[in-house]
Amino acid sequence: MRKQVKNNVSWVGYMDWELETFHGDEYSILNGSSQNAYLIEEEKTVLVDTVWLPHRDEFIENLRTEGVLDKIDCIVVNHGEQDHSGTLPALMKEIPGTPIYCTANAVKSLEGQYGKLGWDFHTVKTGDSLDIGNDKKLIFVEMRMLHWPDSMATYMTGDNILFSMDAFGQHFAVEELFNDKADQSLLYKEAMKYFANILNPFAPFVTRKLDEIGKLNLPIDIIAPSHGVIWRKEPMQIVTKYAEWADAYKENQITVAYDTMWEGTAKLAHAIAAEINKQDPETTVKVFNIAKTDKNELMTEVFKSKAIAVGSPTCVNDILTSVAGWLSFLKTLKFKNKKAAAFGCYGWSGESVKILQEKLIEAGFAVTEEHVRSCWNPDEEDYAIIPALAKALLSEEK
Repeated sequence: MRKQVKNNVSWVGYMDWELETFHGDEYSILNGSSQNAYLIEEEKTVLVDTVWLPHRDEFIENLRTEGVLDKIDCIVVNHGEQDHSGTLPALMKEIPGTPIYCTANAVKSLEGQYGKLGWDFHTVKTGDSLDIGNDKKLIFVEMRMLHWPDSMATYMTGDNILFSMDAFGQHFAVEELFNDKADQSLLYKEAMKYFANILNPFAPFVTRKLDEIGKLNLPIDIIAPSHGVIWRKEPMQIVTKYAEWADAYKENQITVAYDTMWEGTAKLAHAIAAEINKQDPETTVKVFNIAKTDKNELMTEVFKSKAIAVGSPTCVNDILTSVAGWLSFLKTLKFKNKKAAAFGCYGWSGESVKILQEKLIEAGFAVTEEHVRSCWNPDEEDYAIIPALAKALLSEEK
């Protein structure tokens, strides 16, 4: 079933209420998602993107039922990732020879994934355009590394719609499609989670691309991303948020993240949180057990934080594997301008705090000298160190 976006533009994607993970198991889906594809019916009929392979039959049958499958004049592929291009091989068997407009990098991506099938590629770059009739055209804008090298956005004149690909999206299912119909708190929670876990590593590219789009001076009435809501009410609000989030974002929050074996490190975590709250009740403090918390939800909290404290006991001359894996993920997200402290318990060799400090530095955090390294279980001497650690995390000095 198609749903009207504006005038002769329709949504023909797939609302995926049952999706639980994305990028393998790297990203958690808690409120459904959508694979947004769009149909433009001017003098030319243009399909903008497709959907994931598991939903290809339903997608193609929907186009057939709507009576538009054989009318498609060309396909725009904004991004070659399979959640957007997965239906292409089956679709091209239905409408062979249909021109595909995409970046040169997308040709490499599509042929790398599906093979060299003789598709009619028309490569485009920023500023190139395609006349679709009725005094309207599509203008292409390369969006390299947002979040693949092949990514681009497509702008439709006349209706002033920016098909923004993965930028400005969320993994969030909204049957009514539009941002003004969504639960606003959930919408921004999911939008921030998406940015923090997927786009933040490319934050410098986001800043430059926002500047570039601004200089094109294109009026934007609707932003139609590849996942989640379509921004029709005050669409530039999400652009403003992206500019804010891409600029080493932080709130007045400190997050304490840890794992524990026999609760000693857990005791330190809660004592640190209590001391931060005692010293500055205006600072939001949140505490999470890494092994028991959704990693993407936790990374979103780290994204919001000005500082973090990370704890692990020593285990076989190292840190717990739950914490090690989490720190590896943390490093890939390239958070900027945040402080960190380390803490943990040990019984024999006691390497965990030093390892934590090294890994936090590798992840780009400014690590405080203050730390807590407790032998067996925390005692009065260990708790006496915590006020200095809390003060260091709260301090505005780096």
